[in-house]
Amino acid sequence: MSASTEQTVDDGARRLPAGRKAALAAYVAEVGQVTVARLAKRFDVSADTIRRDLDALDADGVIIRTHGGAVSLSAFPKPDTGLEVRARVQASAKDRIGALVAGLVPDGASLIVNAGTTTLAAVRHLRDHRDLTIATNSLALPAELPAKVFRDLYVFGGAVRPSAQATVGPVAFPVMSGRGEVDIRCDIALICVGAVSQDTGYSTSNLGEAAMMAEMMGRAAQVAVLADSTKFNRRLFAQVAELGRADWFVTDTMPPDDLTEAFHAAGVEIVVPKDGGDEG
Repeated sequence: MSASTEQTVDDGARRLPAGRKAALAAYVAEVGQVTVARLAKRFDVSADTIRRDLDALDADGVIIRTHGGAVSLSAFPKPDTGLEVRARVQASAKDRIGALVAGLVPDGASLIVNAGTTTLAAVRHLRDHRDLTIATNSLALPAELPAKVFRDLYVFGGAVRPSAQATVGPVAFPVMSGRGEVDIRCDIALICVGAVSQDTGYSTSNLGEAAMMAEMMGRAAQVAVLADSTKFNRRLFAQVAELGRADWFVTDTMPPDDLTEAFHAAGVEIVVPKDGGDEG
């Protein structure tokens, strides 16, 4: 933490509430994600006071209040952070990505969509589409689409991850008789990832989800990988696929030059908003 931020934090503990809240907001923005207990110690006030300050900052749209703490609006959330919190992080960027994805999906297409806040943002932009067939492991996705959008909507079974509101299991559906499985193939896979780098490709924090995402890609004629700019040049626990496994990489701004060059070398089209770079 910078010396100036340290001074702001120290002064904040002795200021009037408005001044403390400003210093608190600056601290949350710098550290990304923090607990009430840590903030109370840092600012030398009670936990109840910190909770009231966080509630006020959340209401003002300055930070994101979580159970037991707060997250910066631009943070890289911890893997176990709840879906409702992660949806508010980089929300504008995810919405821009979603609008771009809608332009890649024609009416009548069949889609496999993995669970995640960026794919949820994309699905919200499909509300004017018609006759889609969608298969997903997201338990939150069905509520986002009116029935007029899809011909059929399927949810893959498996173990439930409550924080992600997702299932983790095989990318398959059993035959009604219980004998074997139906082979699944789709036109486009929409896959949001937790990290992307030129050396390790696409990755995520959960091993089971990584395997499921890789299988989803393998069952699609074309693959669109979705990730906002906070995911650039990061590596998480489990690799999903190499960069070249995607046909499109959809994001909110052009990646750094080294990553952009790696995408070009892998034959991946970078899709960004018109004001976000020279491509898209």
